Amino acid sequence: MKLKLTNAFKQAAGLGIIAGMRTFAAPIVLSHVYSSHPAKQLKSTSFSFLQNTPTSKVLKVLGAAELIGDKLPFAPNRTSIGGLTGRFVSGALCGAAVYKANRQKPLLGGLIGGVAAIGSAFGCMFLRLSFGKKTKIPDAAIGLMEDVIVIYTGTVLAKQL
Repeated sequence: MKLKLTNAFKQAAGLGIIAGMRTFAAPIVLSHVYSSHPAKQLKSTSFSFLQNTPTSKVLKVLGAAELIGDKLPFAPNRTSIGGLTGRFVSGALCGAAVYKANRQKPLLGGLIGGVAAIGSAFGCMFLRLSFGKKTKIPDAAIGLMEDVIVIYTGTVLAKQL
């Protein structure tokens, strides 16, 4: 049996990956797209709030604060229980929403998005630490590079939703 990767799977996993890097990145992407181009399948569901313009604006403000806060010396570790919980919830919410929008089972999409977020959180943390150790580039500068990757990837994902 051959495994077929659907668009919904790719979207849920991709959103989960960027949620693992920056908690608010995935909901920002999803809400930005869905507030401009609502998905009929999300109307009158628990995901409909993602299609509201005010939600999109609030998420963007929270995301900007996260980008700044990540560079501060007292920023919590992304793999702390709180950091992982937020990333999992963000990835799961977005994964479930794109699965629902694609007429598939939201629970499966939520699991895909949440697990991708946890994997990404650990993977990116280890990459960031290793890269910093090898290059001696300050952590804040590496964080800026990570921001660029998240924004670029989010833009690419937005075009596929």
